[in-house]
Amino acid sequence: MNFKNYLLKAKYLTLGVLLSGAALAGDKVPGAKFIKEGVWRGVFTVSESQVPFNFEFKGKDPKHAIFTLINGSRRDDFHVQRLGKDSVYIKMNTYDAALVAKIEDDGKISGEYRSLVPGFRGNALPFTAEYGKSYRFVEPGKDVAPAADLSGKWEIKTYSKEAVPASIAIIKQKGNKLTGVIMTVVGDTRELEGTIQGDEFALSGFTGPSPFIVKGKVNADGTISGEQGFGIYKNLKFDATKNANVELPDPYKLTFLKEGYKKLDFSFPGIDGKQISLSDQKYKGKVVIIEVIGTWCPNCTDQTVFLSPWFNKNRQRGVEAIAIGFEQKDSLEYAKYTLGKLKEKYNINYDIAFGGLADKKLVSQKLPALNKFVAFPTTIIVDRKGDVREIYTGYTGTVTGKYHDDYEKKFNKLLDELIAEPAPETAQVIDTNTRQGN
Repeated sequence: MNFKNYLLKAKYLTLGVLLSGAALAGDKVPGAKFIKEGVWRGVFTVSESQVPFNFEFKGKDPKHAIFTLINGSRRDDFHVQRLGKDSVYIKMNTYDAALVAKIEDDGKISGEYRSLVPGFRGNALPFTAEYGKSYRFVEPGKDVAPAADLSGKWEIKTYSKEAVPASIAIIKQKGNKLTGVIMTVVGDTRELEGTIQGDEFALSGFTGPSPFIVKGKVNADGTISGEQGFGIYKNLKFDATKNANVELPDPYKLTFLKEGYKKLDFSFPGIDGKQISLSDQKYKGKVVIIEVIGTWCPNCTDQTVFLSPWFNKNRQRGVEAIAIGFEQKDSLEYAKYTLGKLKEKYNINYDIAFGGLADKKLVSQKLPALNKFVAFPTTIIVDRKGDVREIYTGYTGTVTGKYHDDYEKKFNKLLDELIAEPAPETAQVIDTNTRQGN
């Protein structure tokens, strides 16, 4: 059976992905090939452009093989399944997408990055990969001396007919090598890796969600110009100026409660079958952290990676958390699968609810107390009285350095303060005793 036939036979079910007509991980297949252990260089073809990425493959046994995407200092691991005699299937963990690849006779691999979301399965990116190549854009020995030092903070102006969030780039340069991140009010690109050759530069990133690339040129006046975009999405042109003082809009002030509101009210079905509402008894008198997320959203995953261990460590202090997932399909059964995978992968021990289809307007309708909904994720913190005390739009990952450190410090400071506040019943007793002169 050839590779295209395997793709046609890959069928999505609401409770998982089953690959019919294929031998899965652990099966003994006579004459079967497997990916060679070591470092690889892959290249996605996006329209007429190429987006390179690097990965490492470990394991000769399909039961324990690991596929690791490499982006600067970041590493993302994925399990591998054998698919027939000469192909593999790599699910992108909690993202509903996968790499399906055939091992060619010459040792190279070729395949597609494919969406598994029902109704979106036509969105696919072809790729090829070669063994033993660890460079990203330029082969060793072929570097051209850089014409500029791009290290620093850059203020980006993006050109589009549609509204585009403000963005800044933080870039580090060492010789020809570049690493960096692009930040917006809705999140960041995660860590990017690339190169500068003369007056031309390029960075790319692939961590599981659709790959990202930014390419451009250094202008005579020191500014830069180019294009950026995620894999299957249209690239946008931009100009950027180095500006050490540029900042994004304050993420604590973008989303807030409408005038006259102090509390948030909602009721959503949980993935365990129970209805979830802030009025439930389990949340009474407790500090509650609400994260509005989607499993398709990489910054939401990063927020979950931060919140889940924090909650597991602090849950006995009088704090609860709720994740409200808005997914790529308006189906509770589908959400039970996607959000269930998130729960399992990141050891989530707080409630997870399904809000509906991933649409910002829908979120605003279902959470009408908010002035507007700007970004996935959004974190809402409620005090022991049930009043909303803080709303944070987006998420700044660890790659952003000081921005992430500042967020973590402020988060912990606020939670410590709110947890230390008396529960409403305790406050009432104190007030009564005070009035009686005790």
